Amino acid sequence: MTGSGMQVGFVGLGAMGMPMTAQLAARFPGAVTVFDPSADAIAAAVSDFGVEAAGSIAEVAAKVDVLFTCVPNNDAVRAVYLGVDGVVSTIRAGTITIDCSTVGPDATRDVYAGLKAVSAQHLDASMLGSVKQAREGTISFVVGGDAEAFERALPALKACGEMIRHCGASGAGNHMKLIHQTLVAGHAVAVAEAMALCLETGADVEAFYDIVTQGTGFAYSRYFENRVPRMREGDFSALFMLRFMLKDARLARDMTDRIDAYPMLSSVIASFEEAEASGHGDDDFSAVMKALENRLGVAIKRD
Repeated sequence: MTGSGMQVGFVGLGAMGMPMTAQLAARFPGAVTVFDPSADAIAAAVSDFGVEAAGSIAEVAAKVDVLFTCVPNNDAVRAVYLGVDGVVSTIRAGTITIDCSTVGPDATRDVYAGLKAVSAQHLDASMLGSVKQAREGTISFVVGGDAEAFERALPALKACGEMIRHCGASGAGNHMKLIHQTLVAGHAVAVAEAMALCLETGADVEAFYDIVTQGTGFAYSRYFENRVPRMREGDFSALFMLRFMLKDARLARDMTDRIDAYPMLSSVIASFEEAEASGHGDDDFSAVMKALENRLGVAIKRD
């Protein structure tokens, strides 16, 4: 299987899946087949990108060399791959599947074992990036699975991303993504608390922003530089939804049997749960700031 003759499938035409399909269609013209539960999503992909529509998951799986999936959660991944009329029911020996969903490693290993039983190969290719990177074809992929399958899948992965790292055996990509997300979520809470402390104490918020972004200390981050101005404008429109970040943090928690050893992770999850409970689940994950606003009676939005 080479890049030029590769037949590619995609299941899951959501916020990330649709622009990834566009990238694949440009790289493999006339060789991409898609399926989604939404007939409207399929119609849009066919119209906009010139891909072929399939009537079921099983139909896609039967005809492609590489199959991407991008679905919401553990249950959806197991259903797509192992359910009645799922991928495993029709997939050909030697086909490679690439799951880009953010799920737990146990779900991935179940799928890996199910596909191995029918002589297919499975990669967990967790994504780092947003819809913007998906549209630009610059997603970062952290990948778990057999090294040989990874090398064969690289032409398809390179159509959608730039930084592509093989991290180890099946589930290793999931581990890396979820650990990464604990750092992102923790940083979001730390930024929210720092901004709230500025507001409570009367510290000059604009001066603090300049000190962090232009000074020589260690508090700087791209998140701080990009999100704080949006927060000051009261803009919490979703670049990555808070409820998805909460899902990722909970999945990370589920990876350990020693959650007592990770007090910060438990605290971060509690802050995100508080913000979600106050109606901000579909806002950007920077809306964890709302938990601090509610506690302290302050507002980050500039007057």
